[in-house]
Amino acid sequence: MIVNSARDIAVGSIVDVDGLQVGHFTLSERLTGCSVVLAVDGAVGAVDVRGAAPGTRETDLLDPSNLVDKVHAVVLSGGSAFGLDAASGVMRWLDEQGMGFETGYGRVPIVPAAVLFDLPVVCPGNDPKAKPGADAGYAACLAATRNQPAAGNVGAGAGACVGKLFGLQRCMKGGIGNASVRVGPWVVGALVACNAVGDVIDPATGQVIAGARSADGKTLIDTQRALLNGESSHRPLPGTNTTIGVVATNATLNKAQAKRLAMSAHDGLARSIRPAHTTLDGDTLFAMATCTESGPADLMLLTVMAAQATALATVDAVRQAQGISTLWGHVPAASL
Repeated sequence: MIVNSARDIAVGSIVDVDGLQVGHFTLSERLTGCSVVLAVDGAVGAVDVRGAAPGTRETDLLDPSNLVDKVHAVVLSGGSAFGLDAASGVMRWLDEQGMGFETGYGRVPIVPAAVLFDLPVVCPGNDPKAKPGADAGYAACLAATRNQPAAGNVGAGAGACVGKLFGLQRCMKGGIGNASVRVGPWVVGALVACNAVGDVIDPATGQVIAGARSADGKTLIDTQRALLNGESSHRPLPGTNTTIGVVATNATLNKAQAKRLAMSAHDGLARSIRPAHTTLDGDTLFAMATCTESGPADLMLLTVMAAQATALATVDAVRQAQGISTLWGHVPAASL
C-alpha cells in the first residue's frame, strides 16, 4: 500500500511500477557505487536537469523533439564524472540480453546516466582511487530484481552526504531512498540518491531531518536560516554535491508527457531539500513510463504523484542511511 502524507514513512519503491527492476552495486574498496533501473521491455524516457553543475550522459537524446523515445535502463552513480563509465557496463549487459534500439545493423541499448560527487568520502583503509566503472554497472544489472530495493548506504547513495555548506566536518550522511504512490490504476515510484549541499526537510513539518550541524556537532542549524541570518558558509566547489533520481509510472505517456513528469518530480526535491537546485548541485531527475496501463493518462494527477513520491524517496534516503567514519571524522545519520 502507498502512503499519501509526508508524515508517513515512505513505503514501496520504483519497482512497484510494472516492467522495472532495480540493482545496486557497492564497491568494497571505497564507499561508493552505482544503481540501475532496468526496463526490460523499454520505457518512454525523459529528463529534467535543474542543478547548475550536472554530470550526465545521453540527456540530449531524451528531448521530446529528438528521435529515440525509449530507454532500456537509467544509471545513477557515485564517482563524479568517472561514474558515467558504469553505463558502459549496463550497455554490455543489455547487449548480451539482445535489448536495445533496432538500427538494422544490430541493437543499441539506450542508457542515460547521471552522477553525484562522493570523492571526498574516504574511510580508513579505503582506496581513494576506487570509482564505479563499467564492471560496477554490469554487476548492478546482475543484481537487479523486482524485490524492494535496498536503501541508505548502498549503490549510488553509498558515499552520499548532506548539509555541507559549513564544511564536511559538520555534514550528515545521505543515501539512496525509495517510495511509491498509487491512485486508482496509476502507480508512480521514485528512486532518489541524495547528496545535497543543503539540508533534508520533512515536507509536512518543515523541520530539518539531516543536514549541517553546529560547530560542536550536537544540533542541526538549518542551513537556509543560517544563510539568511548572514552566517558565513564554507562553500564547496560547484558540482561536488547533487541529488539524482528516477521517477517512473505505469501510465502510457509520450516523451513530452514524461518530460512533464520529470519536471514535476523536481517539486518533490524542492519540498524535501533546502536549499535545492543550487549552483553547487547538479540535481537531475529522469522519468520512465513503462506504458503497461493502457487507459487514458491523467497527467495532472500523475505530476502530483511524482512530486509526492520524489519527496518521500528523498526523506527515505537519509532516514535509511547509517553513520560512517571517514578520514575527516565521524559522519552521523538520521536513522529512524
